Amino acid sequence: MRAGTVRERKDGEYRVGLTPEGAFALRHRGHEVLVERGAGSGSGHSDAAYAASGATVVATAEEVWGSCDLVVKVKEPVESEYGFLRPGCALFTYLHLAADRALTERLMESGCPSLAYELVRKPDGSLPLLAPMSQVAGRMAAEIGAHLLKHPGPGRGKLLGGIAGVPPGRCVIVGSGVVATAAARVLMGLDARIVVMSRDLARLNYLEEHFGGRIATRVSNPQAVAEEIAGADLAILSVLVPGAAAPKVVSREMVRSMGPGAVIVDVSIDQGGAAETSRVTTHSHPTYVEEGVIHYCVSNMPGAVPQTSTQALTSATLPYVEAIADHGLEGALGADASLAAALSTYQGKLVRGPVAETFGMTATPNPFL
Repeated sequence: MRAGTVRERKDGEYRVGLTPEGAFALRHRGHEVLVERGAGSGSGHSDAAYAASGATVVATAEEVWGSCDLVVKVKEPVESEYGFLRPGCALFTYLHLAADRALTERLMESGCPSLAYELVRKPDGSLPLLAPMSQVAGRMAAEIGAHLLKHPGPGRGKLLGGIAGVPPGRCVIVGSGVVATAAARVLMGLDARIVVMSRDLARLNYLEEHFGGRIATRVSNPQAVAEEIAGADLAILSVLVPGAAAPKVVSREMVRSMGPGAVIVDVSIDQGGAAETSRVTTHSHPTYVEEGVIHYCVSNMPGAVPQTSTQALTSATLPYVEAIADHGLEGALGADASLAAALSTYQGKLVRGPVAETFGMTATPNPFL
């Protein structure tokens, strides 16, 4: 098979879908690898390193898309890449289609077979290709929230950890998965006061035991969220419904109740955001103020730390890329239900029911499940 990767076009995205080590592994298995010039430079991988690994470095993205059987990316194609999508070239990347009707329609129109990293699901329910970036995003959410509370800027000028005689800042984490766990760990290190909220009582029990009682937990419902959010200094929203739009668990009134200079970091923004006031921002313009509250809603947070993120992501994705290259797309999907769960569009049809429900479309059953 001929596999390739391209330079990411999304604002502030410096990760790359395939490292020189990954290219070497594919070449060792007898496959061809094409890499767009400069694709890995943002994450510390030179064109020379790719060439030394046996990959062919080409001048343009068009050459990669036009001649490869599989393109491995990090983020969903942006509008300038829509013209590259075609039936004979499968796409493997983060897609988050429930937040992007235009891309969903374009993938269907083009006939491009597409697989979403975030939907690869193991038998135990874990999401192995989402987890490493969720760890990064969770740690970053805590760091960013602490920074945005400071001056200069619209933050209320508060040190999350407080000092002797001055109470620490109040932090609310809505969600109890990988993002929430990573964020809580960093906030604990800052000595903040933390409440983690979730409808998953078993997960809350785990977190309370895991962190030795250094966090508080509360079952999430609209009244409970409203009570905890009111007056909070920082809210980190990490609500995930795999493959579907994030539910709006924080209303505009709740946002207003936080008070001027508070901060919301909405990690759920990839799937549309978990607050009524959330809208997508970029690394170039990461924040805005609404209802007096600073909102950070960057949809590709880990792109700000591309060396760490690329290494973590590609270590997780490479075995699946190798399986597709070795057995062909249909062969790999038929042999591995975990990978088959990631199929999003196939032969011009949408095979993701939750996405179809979000946009009022019709979904076709996944032929590999």
